[in-house]
Amino acid sequence: MVLDLKHPDGLAVLLRIVESADVFVHSFRPTVPLRLGIDYDRLKSINSRLIYCALSGFGETGPLKDKAGYDQVLQSMTGVCSFQGEKTGVPEIVYGSIVDFYAASLLAFGVSSALFHRERTGEGQYLGVSLLRTALAMQSGRLIWANTEGRDVKRDMRSGGITGIHPTKSGYIYISANTPHFWAALCELIGLAELATDPKYGTIRKRAARAGELVPKLREALQQHTAIEWERLFGERVPCSAVRTIEDMFDHPQVIAEEMVACYEHPVVGKYRGFARPVKFSATPSPTTSAAPVFAQHTETILGRFGYSPDEVQAMREKGAVVLQAPEDLRPQNCFDQ
Repeated sequence: MVLDLKHPDGLAVLLRIVESADVFVHSFRPTVPLRLGIDYDRLKSINSRLIYCALSGFGETGPLKDKAGYDQVLQSMTGVCSFQGEKTGVPEIVYGSIVDFYAASLLAFGVSSALFHRERTGEGQYLGVSLLRTALAMQSGRLIWANTEGRDVKRDMRSGGITGIHPTKSGYIYISANTPHFWAALCELIGLAELATDPKYGTIRKRAARAGELVPKLREALQQHTAIEWERLFGERVPCSAVRTIEDMFDHPQVIAEEMVACYEHPVVGKYRGFARPVKFSATPSPTTSAAPVFAQHTETILGRFGYSPDEVQAMREKGAVVLQAPEDLRPQNCFDQ
């Protein structure tokens, strides 16, 4: 649904919906809600049980509170890019909107917790989620600085390059071999079993100190097979994965088995496959998968639920208070066999 909140009739629609709403979420900068008349104090006076969640770039206070925040801005600010480019010395963006998606997860977690609290107390409340808070929460294992440590302290557990991505006969493979059990299995399966019993390499620190000796031996051995072949050979004995593209995931047997991809029909894009069902519930049926709605697709339907007659809806449309869009049939189609 699309409303013009700067139009009094559009704002009136929103305030009517708030009367019976459970959750209200916005992603405006902190000064905007008050200007639009949708600030927490006003909405709370209408519905004291409302869970009001504000998602911002930098939070509600401080010198940056009115600054526009975007995923990659926060990656750059909080050290994500520096860590990514540590080996080359050139900072690198992590693509895939990781901060945005984790912010959405924190928002869902916060709202769920607030709803649980409301069930016990009857109280609604205000929640604040920011991209800054999210980017630092993602790195909470790194955001630790003991008083005795210098600025150049290494904040990630390193294995000297054993655990990491390595070239193979064809393609690349990621290997994790920090524990004694996995290290021994790796050495055996690549044909270098003697390394696992050599006391010089008996701990992560010892292996890291002798990475200059070990990594070339490991990579030479990995040239015997392709990444996919090593993945099969390592099986469950060595945590690993061939490096794949996102396109490979659409037809990956594990993804298909978990029903993580669905087929959709969209009036603009057409037929496409996309992600579905991020969480599996045993007792709660998952919602029917559907394509992303087009602009204002459900305006008339939602307004009808809140008592607006077709004539009232049309009048608000003519005033510019609401935007209407004829709904399309967006039911998912089975396109996997086509």
